[in-house]
Amino acid sequence: MLACDLHVHTRFSKDGESSVEAILERAAAVGLAAVALTDHDTLDGARYAAGLVNPPVLVIPGVEVTTSQGHLLALGVTEPVPVGRGVLETIDFIHGLGGIAILPHPFHRLRHAVGFREKEALGAADAIEVFNSRYIVGSANRKAARRAARIGKPGVGGSDSHHARWVGYGRTMVDAEPTVESILTAIREGRCYPSGRMTPLRSYTGQSLRSTWRRVRRRVKV
Repeated sequence: MLACDLHVHTRFSKDGESSVEAILERAAAVGLAAVALTDHDTLDGARYAAGLVNPPVLVIPGVEVTTSQGHLLALGVTEPVPVGRGVLETIDFIHGLGGIAILPHPFHRLRHAVGFREKEALGAADAIEVFNSRYIVGSANRKAARRAARIGKPGVGGSDSHHARWVGYGRTMVDAEPTVESILTAIREGRCYPSGRMTPLRSYTGQSLRSTWRRVRRRVKV
């Protein structure tokens, strides 16, 4: 089984705090075999990683796309995914690129969750993130796990880390060979399960406050 963190942000996200190198070094240090770089609405982090020589872990190219209903993870894509389209249309687009679509934090009301707005997406996605380590309480994770089990969808885990220190706090154990294609196929087929632990509350809230302050400063400058 391969330990993979399928939801990680780098400095290429506006709210990311760590370099790609720091993310990958941390991933190796905590025993991950692969990490998906899923910066907000950009493939720049994954593209940067693709140019590194001998990265310490396998990099799964990805992006966290903002759809008109909420956020969606696209894994295994190397071409841009349009922002702002309907979630079902976006899932079809991801499939057309050969990638897989995962609903992240689907029942968290304050984090652009698709599950509250477009329930058909739960059936259309390839997998559901049922463990996200950046929660104050775990009720949304538990609801996601129950829903995934009820509709027969694979459940995955991710740290949703915005700093290298928390990479691997959420992870997915995948029965696959250490290649991107093999990992994505295993997830589609449900040969995986989530695991992990919660990001410490002080660190989660601190990062959220810093991100909010950066957004406020950008708006003031405009």
